Amino acid sequence: MEKLNFLLRLKQITMQRVSFNIEFLFKASPTILYKFLTTPSCLVRWFCEGVDITGDTYTFEWNGFEETAFMIDDIEEERVRFQWEDYEFRIDTSPVTNETILIVTDHCDDDEVDEQKDLWDSQIGKLRRETGG
Repeated sequence: MEKLNFLLRLKQITMQRVSFNIEFLFKASPTILYKFLTTPSCLVRWFCEGVDITGDTYTFEWNGFEETAFMIDDIEEERVRFQWEDYEFRIDTSPVTNETILIVTDHCDDDEVDEQKDLWDSQIGKLRRETGG
């Protein structure tokens, strides 16, 4: 048991937080995508079960648990950044195809990157269905 506790503590000490970006292409316009990233009625359709927005404070609900995030950067149709897990949504347009690009930046422990990417793939799949592509 002592060895197990030591190994768990060692893992916590050596675990590195990493940042990663994922890009998703959308047929929806930047205006529509921005709306789905910032309005309660749209956020509950793909991101959370409930959300309450007071000023720049967003309180998200999942499975009866609440988490509060603060919008710290908001450039309409371009970028939305929340301070909590320090994730960011950026909206861009491809100069070649004219498609809308959603870039998600997230941070996690280095051994959780694949799991987090799978989670974002799932969430963005819901967002893509809601926005029509």
